[in-house]
Amino acid sequence: MPDPDRPRPRLRPRPRPRLPAPPTPRRIGFVSTRFAGTDGVSLETAKWAAVLERLGHTCYYFAGVSDRPAERSRVVPEAFYRHPEIDAINRRAYAGEWSTDNGDGRPAPAAGRAPRAPLSIYTRPPALTRRIHELREALKAELHAFVAQFDVELLIVENASAIPLNLPLGLAIAELIAETGIPTIAHHHDFHWERQRFLVNCVPDVLAAAFPPSHSSIRHVVINSVQATQLASRHGLTARVIPNVMEFERPPGPPEVDPAVVRADLGVAPGELFLLQPTRVIQRKGIEHAIEFTRRLGRPARLVISHAAGDEGPEYETRVREFATLLGVDVRFESEVVADRRGQTADGRRIYTLADVYPAADFVTYPSAFEGFGNAFIEAVYYRRPLLVNNYSTYEVDIRPRGFRVVWFDGFISDATLALARHLLDDPSMAADWTARNYDLGARHFSFTILERHLEDLLADCFGETV
Repeated sequence: MPDPDRPRPRLRPRPRPRLPAPPTPRRIGFVSTRFAGTDGVSLETAKWAAVLERLGHTCYYFAGVSDRPAERSRVVPEAFYRHPEIDAINRRAYAGEWSTDNGDGRPAPAAGRAPRAPLSIYTRPPALTRRIHELREALKAELHAFVAQFDVELLIVENASAIPLNLPLGLAIAELIAETGIPTIAHHHDFHWERQRFLVNCVPDVLAAAFPPSHSSIRHVVINSVQATQLASRHGLTARVIPNVMEFERPPGPPEVDPAVVRADLGVAPGELFLLQPTRVIQRKGIEHAIEFTRRLGRPARLVISHAAGDEGPEYETRVREFATLLGVDVRFESEVVADRRGQTADGRRIYTLADVYPAADFVTYPSAFEGFGNAFIEAVYYRRPLLVNNYSTYEVDIRPRGFRVVWFDGFISDATLALARHLLDDPSMAADWTARNYDLGARHFSFTILERHLEDLLADCFGETV
């Protein structure tokens, strides 16, 4: 037994646990071909920048086209994927614009020489190689100047090291990272192996070197788990999955523009359903399904497409217009009056934002065959709109298991798909329950709070800080 007369040792106060120091404010440079408009990369970049600035960091921008603050931007026209010289490179690099020149505009050798081999589409003209590397050097110099101009401490490369729409820029980014060791987050939205247009090419060495690059200072981020698996199996690279997000912490308020006015301006007559296709007019969006859905609903309806064709040419839009005519569906192409800011067209029409258009829609159609993630899906959830979705791979793997309530189909519009859509349109209380549940799930899985946690971890990893 202890001796009661023995003095007890004095207890020292337990030291308080050390709280981690707040993260150091950083100067962060975003790099891409374009930061402008309503394309997915530009929209997600704006969300990342908003969260980073909320955490105390400062963001700067390098691109070929930019609508970000001019005092924090370095705009280099050759960085844009639709710059004439980059367009010319792409036409020769990918599956073949047959040409009578050597790749630099000079005439080919005189007749009488042996013709090029049948598989010459896989062979790169020397002049094309030279021009790619001349532009690479010029763009790399501009990137070095961008880092120096704004004292950039961290790069975030937005898709420019994934989708090879600007080969010189991708090479320039890879070499800048290799030469400086600057901490880099490579945020990949689309890879070249996911797009048929890039499968046949004469630049496999360039794709292997820079799309994506491999370096110890790069942290790779993808937007779905399928991409993470593919990146690991193809390149041996580990990637963090960060999905696209919306600011669910701040629900949309009452519409700032009367939905009835929006409907009228978009050509939706009284008594008609307004079906919104909030995507670009490109083949993988499967807009034929939306047209068929509109036709087979059996109710007066108008399909409105909010975006333009984009970078893949006008051929598919022509196909969509012809298909709509065949089925007798009135489709409105309204990219001129739907933009990222309100305004007025040259002929006096009002320009609306997607935040104005979504609340006016009765149903959102999203019949894509393939998507990296699905901005339109998250937007429809955020604005509490009923939704038609094709069972594309990312939806099936990363979104559908969360429990979202949508009208979905698997490759074709069935009678059951139409019956459920009609039931949802006829039962407003059911539609309200579904969209409220979807909003709650979006807030749980795809919110700014989730993005903030990911970005804090990434920056801590890049700079050796604790979170």
